[in-house]
Amino acid sequence: MDIQSTTARTAAPRPAHHPLFPRNCTFTPEDWHVLAQFWYPVARADEVTDRPIAVKLLDVELVCYRARGVPVVARDLCVHRGVPLSLGWVEGDEIICPYHGFRYGPDGRCRAIPAAQKTTGISPKLSITVLPAVERYGLIWTSLAAKEENIPPFPEWDDPDYQPILPPTVDIQGSAGRQMEGFLDVAHFAWVHSESFGDRDNPVVPSYKVETQDGWIHAEYLSTVSNYPKAQQHRAPKDFLWLRVYDVYPPFVARLTVHFPYNGRLCIFNAPCPVSARQCRLFSPLARNFDKDQPVSEVHAFNLQIFLEDRAIVEKQKPEELPLDLQQEAHIHADVLSIAYRRRLRELGLGSMYTT
Repeated sequence: MDIQSTTARTAAPRPAHHPLFPRNCTFTPEDWHVLAQFWYPVARADEVTDRPIAVKLLDVELVCYRARGVPVVARDLCVHRGVPLSLGWVEGDEIICPYHGFRYGPDGRCRAIPAAQKTTGISPKLSITVLPAVERYGLIWTSLAAKEENIPPFPEWDDPDYQPILPPTVDIQGSAGRQMEGFLDVAHFAWVHSESFGDRDNPVVPSYKVETQDGWIHAEYLSTVSNYPKAQQHRAPKDFLWLRVYDVYPPFVARLTVHFPYNGRLCIFNAPCPVSARQCRLFSPLARNFDKDQPVSEVHAFNLQIFLEDRAIVEKQKPEELPLDLQQEAHIHADVLSIAYRRRLRELGLGSMYTT
């Protein structure tokens, strides 16, 4: 699957209406239609079972469950009387509405209406909206309107030389755009992460280059800022140079590969789900080829510490939206990656603030 060409095509004009466009949408209609063309993670795979759970994507309320082990994502709405199906349950491969017992198969078709004792000849209009669902990188992905799959690559997740780790999700009362830009920001290490790995005596950002390649962005940043937790920074050789490689797949996915000493690699997949215009749920699967015999709980704790430090900033930024008009905020040379990211979002067709 060609991520580059798929992403590039999304800048085409979108239809004025979509059956899933939500009431009280927090995005502009134009921005919602652009963002709906992409795939997003909506749940951890291990939390999706035969017990339905409610999730939300771009203000659209969805239900997620497994039908005989296969993940299903659908609009969280029984077509009979508008009750959330996430309040119901699953039997076999059918989800059952808790109000009147309507049964829906994984294709969305209603299979039974208990009050009518009817199992044949049910109108196809009695169908719930089922969306495509893919299980990948320990997550369940879906899209509201994509013509084809465009989930960004994370090859290390399935590489036998790497240990895949899925940290807990982080809910953020801030936009996915702001969260993404914070992840890409190399100048904040010394300040926001001074308790976890940064050093306020080492705030200078060396020059680095950014390449834009037909739909995605690549940057390589070399510095002396250690990526070890504070208590372990003695593990790095003196004067070791840390290489951080960013691959950004707009609108809201980035993969960071940190080059550790002795050919160690840590790959972090930053994938916030845009729940609404000013709320996101961060999924951050990662993979490493070192310390694989160490407790995973330590990785979870360190990852959570870093993202909570980021969250404290993201939730207070004004404006809440990410300004895509470069004249609306000041910039310094260290911001070249975030500038490229903002420009790419504009190229996708998003508005100057990408939402209101």
